Amino acid sequence: MDEVKIGEILLPGDRAEQDDKARRVERRFWPTLKRAIRHIPFARDLVAAYYCAFDPKTPLRTRGILLGALAYFVLPFDIVPDFVALIGFSDDIAVLTAAFAAISGQINEEHYAKADAALRDGLAN
Repeated sequence: MDEVKIGEILLPGDRAEQDDKARRVERRFWPTLKRAIRHIPFARDLVAAYYCAFDPKTPLRTRGILLGALAYFVLPFDIVPDFVALIGFSDDIAVLTAAFAAISGQINEEHYAKADAALRDGLAN
């Protein structure tokens, strides 16, 4: 279990909500990515974010931000449906870009190496 670090604010239910998001992301991430891979220019960053979110060394706040953004990517309800040609993933890009800005470099080379391997190996998980 993650330790609460000084300066982190946890509201009641935060861990349970994060665990629920983690389960949904873990279950839906790879099938969603496999369907979308041709349409998204940010696949490497997306897969690296997945590995960062599930890395036990990642701070709780960062995990929460990434799991929220990844949950938005995998949930079937979007502001702009993902099957809409050319603009379907624009809202996902916006959410992920905001998440990446908020975590300021927490995705490291190890996460990118795992992402490169997953993309090279056909997204086998």
